[in-house]
Amino acid sequence: MLAKRPKETAKVVLLELSRIEPSPFQARRVFEQQELESLAGSIRQNGLLQPITVREVRKGQYQLVAGERRLRAAKLAGMTQIPAIVRPCDDLASAVLGLEENTQRRQLNCFEQARGLREVIGMWGCTQGEAARRLGMAQPTLANKLRLLALTDAQQQLCLQYDLSERHARAVLALDDADKRTRALERAGTGKLTVKQTEQLVQQMLRPPAKPKRTLLVRDVRVFLNTVNHAIQVMVQAGIPATATREDRDGYIEYVVRIPTDKPHSLAKPG
Repeated sequence: MLAKRPKETAKVVLLELSRIEPSPFQARRVFEQQELESLAGSIRQNGLLQPITVREVRKGQYQLVAGERRLRAAKLAGMTQIPAIVRPCDDLASAVLGLEENTQRRQLNCFEQARGLREVIGMWGCTQGEAARRLGMAQPTLANKLRLLALTDAQQQLCLQYDLSERHARAVLALDDADKRTRALERAGTGKLTVKQTEQLVQQMLRPPAKPKRTLLVRDVRVFLNTVNHAIQVMVQAGIPATATREDRDGYIEYVVRIPTDKPHSLAKPG
């Protein structure tokens, strides 16, 4: 994902854990306790097979660059010292190296990746296009990852809770309303919707609600009776001997209309 950079001078040393401070550029926020305990058990049995990476920030004091999970597991394993690669680098290089390792090891979720990328871009002070070039990424890929940060923290947590993919998260961004985004994520999660099904759900939510059909309410039946009478008058004026009889019955009015059909009737000629 990230562009290759020239190798820098580095050395491996054994450092006291108390001399290593956490990285202020750590993008990863979620550390599964069960995974850490499993790694700690492996460290107790086999030792730490891969050193962490640090940089010296003050005389005899170091800051973590990469290997947060290994550092935490080493503390759980009861280690007081840890093998570390000391790499000379500035803040920007430290942030990029940490992001690179976490991404390549698939230790970051999509939101942590997006936050890490945003931080690196901010430190570079460049456009997305330039940042994509430096990081060896396609610009649309970078832009799509940064778009994920439009979701609120609660919405991001829903994605993680329901194990929704990055594409699920991007699908709901088509909804402008925050409440609708939340509802869409909850329905996608609880219903175990595929990405395509989630996209279809979002399209349904984007459609304007159907307007209720207007029902003409006329309480006075005389309007309709006048219409019938008028129709009979028109037929008679046209030369059709139509007739209508009306009977008022209990609860309703009965109309009987008779229109002869035995022979054609010519229209009355104007006088």
